[in-house]
Amino acid sequence: MADVPGLTFLWPSMLWLLALVPALAALYARLLARRRALAARYANLTFAAGTGAAPDRLRRYLPPLLLFAGLCILILAVARPHGMLLVPSRQESIILAMDVSGSMRATDVQPNRLAAAQNAAKAFVAEQPRQVRIGVVAIAGAASLVQSPTDNREDIVQAIDRFQLQRGSAIGSGMLIALSTLVPDSALEVEQMMNGRNTRYVPPEPARGEDRKPAAPGSFDSAAIVLLSDGQSNIGPDPIEAAKLIAARGVRVFTVGIGTVDGTTLGFDGWSMRVRLDEDTLKRIATLTRGDYFHAANATELKSVYRQLDTRLVLERKRATEITALFVSAGMLLATIGALLSLFWFNRIL
Repeated sequence: MADVPGLTFLWPSMLWLLALVPALAALYARLLARRRALAARYANLTFAAGTGAAPDRLRRYLPPLLLFAGLCILILAVARPHGMLLVPSRQESIILAMDVSGSMRATDVQPNRLAAAQNAAKAFVAEQPRQVRIGVVAIAGAASLVQSPTDNREDIVQAIDRFQLQRGSAIGSGMLIALSTLVPDSALEVEQMMNGRNTRYVPPEPARGEDRKPAAPGSFDSAAIVLLSDGQSNIGPDPIEAAKLIAARGVRVFTVGIGTVDGTTLGFDGWSMRVRLDEDTLKRIATLTRGDYFHAANATELKSVYRQLDTRLVLERKRATEITALFVSAGMLLATIGALLSLFWFNRIL
């Protein structure tokens, strides 16, 4: 595929036809000279005197210039040009990874963190276009996919409503399940990674002859993960290590911190614990994956965050697209204008 600044051509060998344009131009110049000679010999004096005026020069040269310009563009169209275009793009699949650990019963967000998160998540789902597929991952002591990506909004809402608080918070596991759902061929051993406590997983070396180069962070723009959590992980893979694996596959993670930095004290079955928002972890996850971090200190702010996510998930990307039709349209338009002007002024084409 031949390259021209800003363009590539699928059939570059057809560009040799451009060499015919100067030959045609020379032929037309010769024809024009003969017409001038005939005009000088047979035309009346009024016509001869007006041939050098500026309006006559414009009429004489504009139609052929338009015709030849259109011809050049049509020849470029024969070579099948491709151009890099900015195409509006929306995430095709989104995974909502939601923390349902015991700390989400905290009431520093009213009525509590989990209820606020559920309400905001459902509002987010309702605002997405129908073509966007949404899946749901629940994160507690173990993480699980509770709703496969679907465009059925009722199924998604029912999955969110079924959340039950559980002990433990395996944020890393939830992130990896979300990734394996979005990118099934990502070669992740999810079960192996989720076994153990705070384990660091090193991905296996690619087989001989297999090319498994990391993708540029944020380059996989057809999917995204939205992680809503207080950021406190106490079991399973390290969330930061999970974020690195996700970044290596180009998927963005948008993190939403729910709760307050000061936190609150929870008591249950005779025990108590202080639960705080771990913003540092959530911010680092977003930074590593080229996503964004949002802080939702209350239910109202949380809904606003989801509206911002709805905006930020609309991206623009460059895509090589065949633009032959554009060249054909432009070439035909110029040639048609040139021919019509020539007919209007001289009752002939050229």
